Amino acid sequence: MGKKRIVKTEGTVDETKSPIVSSVSKKKVEVGRLYVESTYNNTKIILTDAKGNVLATSSSGSIGFKGAKKGTPFAAAKVGEVVGGKASTMGMKEVAVIVKGVGSGRESGIRGFISKGINITSIKDVTPVPHNGPKPKKPRRV
Repeated sequence: MGKKRIVKTEGTVDETKSPIVSSVSKKKVEVGRLYVESTYNNTKIILTDAKGNVLATSSSGSIGFKGAKKGTPFAAAKVGEVVGGKASTMGMKEVAVIVKGVGSGRESGIRGFISKGINITSIKDVTPVPHNGPKPKKPRRV
């Protein structure tokens, strides 16, 4: 049987994955909403128009972060920059932000979005807070 030969070809170097942002967008929207969902494990950012129709979306995992790095503020800032780039190509000028979750990417995701030059009109926190929680387990009978 013998050894198998591996042929190496030059010029097929896989460059780092960069998020694809289309240069010309079909939709032109000036006012919209930005939903930031930040958990301990991931950060998702969704851009919608005023009615709630989704225009752009991204998350830490879709950019290329894996494992525990998805929940970091740095990953959230990158997600905000990607969605901000997509929003700026659409002609977005004003955004109302709605934040949900308790993760570390809440603020940095918004800061990354602002870096693309889009104004924020309001920030609303809709994180669910339990009033009393679930019923405790019954005591164990031995």
